[in-house]
Parts: sequence; C-alpha cells; structure tokens
Amino acid sequence: MLRGNRELWLAFLAMIAITGVYGLVVVLMREIPPASELFGHGIGIIGFVFMLMTETLYSIRKRSRSVRWGRMSAWLQFHIFTGLVGPYMVLLHTSWKFNGLAGATTLLTVIIVISGFVGRYIFTRIPRTMDGLEIEGTLSQEALKQARRLLALWHTIHIPIGMALFVSAFVHIGAALYYATFLK
Repeated sequence: MLRGNRELWLAFLAMIAITGVYGLVVVLMREIPPASELFGHGIGIIGFVFMLMTETLYSIRKRSRSVRWGRMSAWLQFHIFTGLVGPYMVLLHTSWKFNGLAGATTLLTVIIVISGFVGRYIFTRIPRTMDGLEIEGTLSQEALKQARRLLALWHTIHIPIGMALFVSAFVHIGAALYYATFLK
C-alpha cells in the first residue's frame, strides 16, 4: 500500500537542489532573475511541463483499462513529485511578482497544490493494494463509505480548479508570447 513518503522526500530534495541553482543565479546576476529572461523562462517552461505531466500522464494511466504501464502507486508517486516540483519552479519563474493574470495563475497553482495535499491525505485513508485497488472489508463499511464520499467531493473541487489553472496558464503563455515575442 502507498503509505510511504518517498515522493515527498524526493520532491523536497529536488526543490533544495533547484533552490541552490536559483540562489547561484541570484548571486551571479546580483538580482532576482526576471521571468522574461533566459533563466526565468527556462525554469518556468520546465515547471509548466512538469505540471502538464502531472495532470495528463497520471490521468491517462488511471483511465487506461487495456494497457498496464506500471503500478498505479508508482504513477501516483510520480504525480505527487511532479505536482510539487513543477509548481515550485513556476513560483520561482514569477520573480516574486504576483500581479495580473500571472498572479491569478500563481494563486490557482497554490490552491491546487494545497488541494493535492488534502487529496493525498484522504486517499491514504482508503486501504489499497500495491496496484492502487481498494481493499474491501479492512475498515468498517461506514468509515470506508465516508472516505469514498470525501474523495468524490475532493475530486469535484480539485479537478475544476486544475482545469481553471491550465486555462489561465495557457492564456498567460499565449499573452507572453504575443506581447514579449511577436510584437518585437
């Protein structure tokens, strides 16, 4: 069963390494890297790709009935890892400026990450096999029903916020390309 915190520790270590690189860039540039320059763009693009992988790959694997591409628990760990590291990189991309559409996108990112922690907590309350399938009969049926209802409620909140986040992010990317690149 998925009870360990390996993905959280790996994400934490990755964020420490990313912070070290970011700090080195700050020291070398003697300023916070602007979001519109090479390092800022690069960290934002990589973070956004991680976020896209978080959203799409786990969802595709979860819904795939015919093809088995590894255990669901491993995919959930990947989902959690990229769901923490990607938003962190996007946060660094902001150059600590939170105005306009980019600020709204950052707020949605923070909300979705917090929601993900809540979902992980609820998910771990439901006993599962190594493949991620629910185990019947280990908890009282009422506790299991309550956990399933909470998870269903959580999905009705988490998924629309995630969709709004990606719509907002794509509009931000389109606007950034249009105003910063195509108009020059």
